[in-house]
Parts: sequence; C-alpha cells; structure tokens
Amino acid sequence: MSDPDSKTVQDHDPDRPSMTYRDAGVDIDSGNRLVSLIKRAVASTHRPEVRSDLGGFGALFDLDADAYDDPVLVSATDGVGTKLKLAFLTDVHDTVGIDLVAMSVNDLIVQGAEPLFFLDYFATGRLDPEAAANVVEGIAEGCRQSGCALIGGETAEMPDFYGDGEYDLAGFAVGVVDKKKIIDGKDICPGDLLVGLASSGPHSNGYSLIRKLILDPDGPGIDAPFGDTTLGRAMLTPTRIYVKAVMALLQEHTVKGIVHVTGGGFQENIPRILPESTRAEVDLNTWEIPEAFTLLQSLGNIERDEMLRTFNCGIGMILVIPSDQADSALASLRASGETPILIGHIAARNTTDDSQVIFRD
Repeated sequence: MSDPDSKTVQDHDPDRPSMTYRDAGVDIDSGNRLVSLIKRAVASTHRPEVRSDLGGFGALFDLDADAYDDPVLVSATDGVGTKLKLAFLTDVHDTVGIDLVAMSVNDLIVQGAEPLFFLDYFATGRLDPEAAANVVEGIAEGCRQSGCALIGGETAEMPDFYGDGEYDLAGFAVGVVDKKKIIDGKDICPGDLLVGLASSGPHSNGYSLIRKLILDPDGPGIDAPFGDTTLGRAMLTPTRIYVKAVMALLQEHTVKGIVHVTGGGFQENIPRILPESTRAEVDLNTWEIPEAFTLLQSLGNIERDEMLRTFNCGIGMILVIPSDQADSALASLRASGETPILIGHIAARNTTDDSQVIFRD
C-alpha cells in the first residue's frame, strides 16, 4: 500500500501552463539528432580493441597486454583555447576538432606512446546539431590521422553559460608504451642532433595575441586576403599530427627525446626533456619562418625572443637523435610525409645557471 504522505512525480495541472526542458534552453531532441549525425564518423575511428558502441554510460577498450612486454598507459588532456573564437567568427567548425585531438596525441608520442583511444567534451549554450557534428567530424579526422579510436564523449548544453553560437572543447587521450621504450630524455648527451618537423601554422597556441593583432581596429581583419584564402581561415589551419611519422621512425631508430612545441615555444618546452648538464643550441638560419609568423611579427612589432617564446615559428616538433643516425632518420621522416630539418645540436652546459636553450643566427 502506498504512503499517502510520500511525494511522487504527479501529472501536470491542466489549468496552468506546462513547461519543458526546452523552455529552459536545453533541447533533448537536438542532442539525439547530434548522436545520429556523428555515428558514422565515430565508427570510422574504431580499432579492434573497442568493446562498446556510441551511447553507453562508459566506453570499453580491451587492451591486448600480451602484445607488450611491460605495458605502461600514458594519458594526456588539452583543449583548443581561444582559437575557437576564430571558428565562431568565421563559422568554420570542421578544423578545431583536429586541433583538439592533435594537442593530446602529440603529447603522447613524445614519450613513445601509441595513442589508443580518445574522448571529447563539448559544451555549449544552445546546441546546434549541425555545427556540433562538424566539430565531431574534425575530431574523428584527428583520430584517423593518429590511429586512435574515438570511443566516447560528453555533450553539455548549458543555457546562459556560453554566448550564442559559442562552445568549448576538451579532449582526453590514452596511449600505451612498453616500459623499456619510454622516451624520457635521460640519455641525451652533447653531440646529439636536433631535428625539427615543420608545423602547419601556429597550431593551437598564441591565439589570444593572434586575435588581438588581427582584430585590432588597425589590424587587417579576418577577411583580409592571405594566399589563396582569407587570414581568418588561414589561422584556422589545424595542428599537424606527427604520430604516424614518429611511430614509424621509432621502429628502426633511436630517438632520445621529443619536444612538442606548444605554449611557451622553444624556451619553455625544450628544457622539459633535457638533462641538467646539457643545453640545446638552435640555429635559426636552418629554416625559413613561414609567412603567417612574419605577418604576425610585423603586425605587433614583436621581438625575436618573444616570437620564439609564444609561437612555434614553423617547427611543431623537435626530435633528439644520435648524430650517426641522422641521414637514415631524415629519410624515414620524409618517407612518412614530414619535412624534417636539422636545426641544431646538444652541447654541454657550463653551469646550472646557463640557459638550456641558446639561439644562433
């Protein structure tokens, strides 16, 4: 027998207006439409280890531990940052998803880890299923480029939290590496060479400054011509994903350290992998700074060191390799579609007070 004092969900009062979740700004039907729009893209990224379908409460991944001697899981998380603002202004949403994946999987490969799976978080004020599907298509493309599976995610519709047409993204990647093959930089020594891999542009760093330079009242604006496109679209060129090229290199070559050149540029990221007794000497004459960066430097009259601390300036990843493997390593990277450049070497550090990154020009 029911308790007459208990509280249960009642039918609505027919004499009063009836509210729905949509009236508060959350459209469940739009969320369901998004799921239907992205199913094919998500399925295109699956690996044999995936043991769940889209829509479950959790995603299942069956790691084949027998394929490794001593497997270690490696995780990374990141976002796209204020580059998203340019996506909103240009109404171009199919590239930032690639950025989202790239920022995490490139962080995995620097430790020698193969990316296994990826999850995303998409938050917006009012869900636009078509725009969100474009974002997820980009995420799926990033996963295909890096060989990892998009196995789950979360879409949050939060009225009044984000402006109309705006959203935020976060990504989470997990990879695996044999313990004995972890790349940690501890064996780096004087005489090793620095191999730079070309970037596709600013990638996903420095965009607060980029937007200020472009959108300033005296700036060129996002619709200014740039090559065969506009400046706004050029600055949305997605982050280059280096996973497959580096994984191929690792099969036959020794790589002592890898640097993903992200926020903080050369000065902040290179020391993260160097032993205290060493320093990196970078020859700035070994590569041509791409036009996107020379334009930004000109617009802001930015000093050289500030450019190198803020942007990748055309080098998105740096590999530290033994000098006797240089020729074959460069050949391997070129065969994988990369543009490798010898940009410097490792030298002894005189004292711990010396900078660990020295620029030669």
